[in-house]
Amino acid sequence: MAQQERAVRTRQAILEAAGAVFAERGYGSARISDVYKRAGMTKGAFYFHFTSKEQLAQEVLDGQVSQQTTYLPLYPREVKLQELVDSALLVAHRLTFDSLLQGSIRLSVDQGSVLDRRRPYRSWIDFQVAVLTEAQERGELLPGVDIEVTAEVLVGAFSGVQLLAEVMTGRTNVEERIADLYRVMMASLAVPEVFARLDISPDLGKRLMAEGLA
Repeated sequence: MAQQERAVRTRQAILEAAGAVFAERGYGSARISDVYKRAGMTKGAFYFHFTSKEQLAQEVLDGQVSQQTTYLPLYPREVKLQELVDSALLVAHRLTFDSLLQGSIRLSVDQGSVLDRRRPYRSWIDFQVAVLTEAQERGELLPGVDIEVTAEVLVGAFSGVQLLAEVMTGRTNVEERIADLYRVMMASLAVPEVFARLDISPDLGKRLMAEGLA
């Protein structure tokens, strides 16, 4: 059992190191040696767990999906749209420190890779569709909102805004920029009385983590 636990920790350490390397260099410029050196391991130890850079990168990329199943959706809210805001601000907060998520996000927008980048996007879109559908059933949305279109716009806009924050400020203001995005989007989606009840503060994700709710 101790050996199995050690193997799990080693694999996780490789993934976290890979996340940092891919976040910094992208798929094309990253080297396997960069990863195992950052993880403080030998080449042999790396290849015991992963057979190629592509396999490693795909697992880092797919980590978005596994992370979503871990902390999304959050606990139920009285206002369903708050769950969309919660998830977005939580991810924005995690982007300030989570190397694995940073690497996954970088790989998802890296057009120079050979990876299947559709799965994490599809998972995010499906989550948005599910929450928006229930919000619509509860009467939280303005008339005429197209659920599928809105879900894709939210995911696409989040991707673009976080990328802009990375380019412009190294993501130091990503939480503020994502909060700005969701204030604009929710104002165009929610009925006024629902919009007035939403908490779209930049520090929301940090508070959720501190409260143990994510």
